[in-house]
Amino acid sequence: MYLFLSESPRTLYLVTSSQDERRGCPSRALVFRAASDSFSQAVVEFLPKQEVDLTNAIKLTSRIVKGCLGLISIANEMFLAVITSATEVGNTRPSSATPESVSQIHDVGFYCLTSSSWDDLSSLTADPLASPGYNDQADVYMREHTGSGTATPAPEHPCAPLRKIISAGTFYYAVEPQWDISSRLQRRLARKEPWDAATFDDRFVWNEYIVRSLLDFRDRLDPQERVELDQCQFVVLATQGYVGVSTLALPAPPTNGTPIIATISLISRLGWKRAGTRFNTRGVDDDGNCANFVETETIFSTDQHCYSYVQVRGSVPLFWEQQGLQTFGQRIQITRPQASQPAFDRHFAALVEEYGAVHAINLLGTKENEAALTWAYTRHISIARNSVGDTIGITNFDFHAAVKFGGHESVFREVRHLESVVDNIDRFGFAMADANSSEIITEQKGIFRTNCLDCLDRTNFVQDILSRTALEQFLMHIRREWIHSTSLWSTHAELWAENGDALSRIYAGTGALNTSFTRSGKRTLAGVLSDATKSVSRAYINNFQDKGKQVAIDMFVGNLSTQRQVTIFDPIHDSVRAALANRLHEYSTTKQCSIFVGTWNLNGKPPTSESLLPWLFPRPNIPDPDIFALGFQEIVPLTAQQIVQADPEKRRMWEAKIVDTLERRPNKKSEYILLRSHQLVGTALLVLVKKELTAVIRNVEAASHKTGLRGMSGNKGAVGIRLEYHDTTFCFITAHLAAGHSNIVERNADYRTIVTGLHFLKGKTIDSHQNVIWLADTNYRIDLDNERVRTLAQIDDFDALLAADQLRRAMDDHEAFHGYQEGPLLFRPTYKYDLHSDTYDSGEKMRIPAWTDRILFKGNNLDLTVYSRAELKSSDHRPVFALFRAEVRIVDHAKRAALQKLLLENVTTTAPGEKLDEKLASLAFTSHEQDLPPPSTDEHAWWDDQDHPNGIVIPVARGNGANGRSTNPFDSSSESSLSSSPSSSEEELYNALQAPITPNQPPAPTHRRPAPPPPTRANKPTTEMADT
Repeated sequence: MYLFLSESPRTLYLVTSSQDERRGCPSRALVFRAASDSFSQAVVEFLPKQEVDLTNAIKLTSRIVKGCLGLISIANEMFLAVITSATEVGNTRPSSATPESVSQIHDVGFYCLTSSSWDDLSSLTADPLASPGYNDQADVYMREHTGSGTATPAPEHPCAPLRKIISAGTFYYAVEPQWDISSRLQRRLARKEPWDAATFDDRFVWNEYIVRSLLDFRDRLDPQERVELDQCQFVVLATQGYVGVSTLALPAPPTNGTPIIATISLISRLGWKRAGTRFNTRGVDDDGNCANFVETETIFSTDQHCYSYVQVRGSVPLFWEQQGLQTFGQRIQITRPQASQPAFDRHFAALVEEYGAVHAINLLGTKENEAALTWAYTRHISIARNSVGDTIGITNFDFHAAVKFGGHESVFREVRHLESVVDNIDRFGFAMADANSSEIITEQKGIFRTNCLDCLDRTNFVQDILSRTALEQFLMHIRREWIHSTSLWSTHAELWAENGDALSRIYAGTGALNTSFTRSGKRTLAGVLSDATKSVSRAYINNFQDKGKQVAIDMFVGNLSTQRQVTIFDPIHDSVRAALANRLHEYSTTKQCSIFVGTWNLNGKPPTSESLLPWLFPRPNIPDPDIFALGFQEIVPLTAQQIVQADPEKRRMWEAKIVDTLERRPNKKSEYILLRSHQLVGTALLVLVKKELTAVIRNVEAASHKTGLRGMSGNKGAVGIRLEYHDTTFCFITAHLAAGHSNIVERNADYRTIVTGLHFLKGKTIDSHQNVIWLADTNYRIDLDNERVRTLAQIDDFDALLAADQLRRAMDDHEAFHGYQEGPLLFRPTYKYDLHSDTYDSGEKMRIPAWTDRILFKGNNLDLTVYSRAELKSSDHRPVFALFRAEVRIVDHAKRAALQKLLLENVTTTAPGEKLDEKLASLAFTSHEQDLPPPSTDEHAWWDDQDHPNGIVIPVARGNGANGRSTNPFDSSSESSLSSSPSSSEEELYNALQAPITPNQPPAPTHRRPAPPPPTRANKPTTEMADT
């Protein structure tokens, strides 16, 4: 197929070639253009080729286009992504009735639908074999245009980082339209329904985000058009990982001297739901998706049998990360040690549902960092058995210790003889199918889940052993003599070595270690030197290059919070989406939660015997808060040594003190756990929650930003923790701004630097959240002379002090904290006191008292109930606290899906012989239909009434009944003034969908069908939630 461009309006045409048509492909064109004044909505048409006028169109590339990956919106422009170079790897299962070939992507092009600024017509003369990878120096989007003896670099294409990732040789797609590369053999053969291009394993289709709109467009086509679209292969689903195919001759039985041709294939499918690079993406997320999750399938195919064996690898499924500069002694932090179990359970429950039994093989060592992960992993497995059952187990095997004692050869021997491995190899079995009929003969009933720290070198080594052991079992059943085939095992080893290199390049930037032994079975000097070089390269790449690559990955899979997914113009679905956003209250509920927020400058002091109860529980008659957010400044003395390398021990001491206070408090009603803590030199933030809330608090992240010495020093700066409580987002920020009475401008600048510079994962900023609370030592002072301030404070004349408060002036002048609120200051200035005294600073400097410690907030659903200070005297600051009530929204995704389906069915249901296009052209909606129910309230909802008990809604099509109503609920009566309306505008369609719609009722009571199962929860909040 070829890609053409025409202007006025700007349109891209993906057109089948004569070569495609000779192979039986329909003569068709897929036409793209941007909707008017939109960079995130496209108009797409699937037309016969003869109906497309290409007279004035130009061919955008001389290359044959292999297919379309999707549409993406970047930098306020919309781009069409197409594959421009790919090579066929081979047929992974030659014994299949239809070929199952795979192609490897080498280059892609991103062509703009909204602007000509990025047209690159010179690519017509470019090297057709050029295929820049992520680390290639040459990038055709970054050309130098010479003129007058000078070189001026062209601006970088907005999609250049994406192009580098996709063109790195790690993406693959199915050549034939009739097979699904994303699903393992056993899953494909077990499907009973006819093949459908929209049926795939969404864990492994990397372009799902950018191709989703085209798949939705495909679903709306007529059945015959859908078949033709699939035959044209305009839309391609791509996986990332590795595919290797090798064919070899094996000895035939004595009765026949002709060798048997066997094919061995290795397919690794990398999951995208927690995608990222080595130091940027670790552990698990709240949905149970873990980093570097890979499903690897070994396929062995002959003319009689086809064998499949599946294993998975993945990061230890706990909340852990590595921050800062990482060298060879990697620092590991388990960030939510007491709140990992719900996500851990989700991860293993998903594995059990998908694969059956799961046995984890943990290859971490006994060094301090890895030992902590091993201990936590084992403990979580034992707890998970209560919810998941005995279908999961774990074996801890110290890979490095085994190599140190007996070399890599000992690992091969020991793993094969581990009791848990031997037992589970037999118990899990393998999948085998008849080569001619593709009927499943045996099924694999469980998997091994292998991990080390990165799930690369050690993991690949052990998975190679497990794959060989399982294949030997299969050969024992069908042809015992093949077990001794040297060519078979050398081919198997080579494929696994290449697999290790490919997966390592994706995650860590270099090839895998230990592959020299994997290939040859020997540890050589050249292999040792190669591994040393790779280790140094990894350290550099992971520390200094991966952040940019991480952003590109997040952009590709739709993780950036600022992204807008491209949709295809469809007035029905667009209006339904808008209607759903405006009817949020009908499929969601709210509940109240209470939040305690406190800030305290500790002056570098450790915990003392002084009780924290007056601060943490200041009002005895108030129910226990759901969340504690506690910010500390100067948790360590701000010395040069601490600034260079902060000591976390003081933070741990204060964490222990707070947890102990909560545990030992009188009349304890609730259990609390430390959800997350984070430290930047002297600034630290702790978030604790009630234990029962850990299952509904998700996506907890921490970030920090330095402001000292122009951003180079952490003696001043901010720490943030964000979280989602059900479907409502919160962000807590503690900060220590510039000191000095007169340094107002510096403090204002620190605030702006923090707001613009503090970023969470996936592009989220402070202002991305619905509720934001600052709890900080702002260091703003009072602009009055010392004696005057002390006198006014002594007589509690707070109004006079507030009139001279620097922070209030900065807020009024919009210099800092614009849009934030603060409670009334009805307590004395909190700084600076003599230690263990109620006397303001009597030392040599005699600092002017000030309200340096403040709590500010913004959010429509935050209600401040208490704002005060506590009389703790172990620091020169008094701690400040605030109590909030907040409204938390809980979205019922099953109800939302039911309402969406109901709206769509009412709009698209047609009478016999009526065409939807004609109906839409003649529709005239009115919001005064008498049979429509009133809007839902807290007392009554459209989905729960006497005709629809428990919310079961069954739309039933029927003809005109005794009541004389039309089959079409949207038809106007002949007397209606609207009946002669020739058409309805998009605005009318939109307005009509804002009114509740009731389904048609059955003519007579009948037995009800059960309600459809609720849909699976979306991976991330829908866009309509963003503004709630």
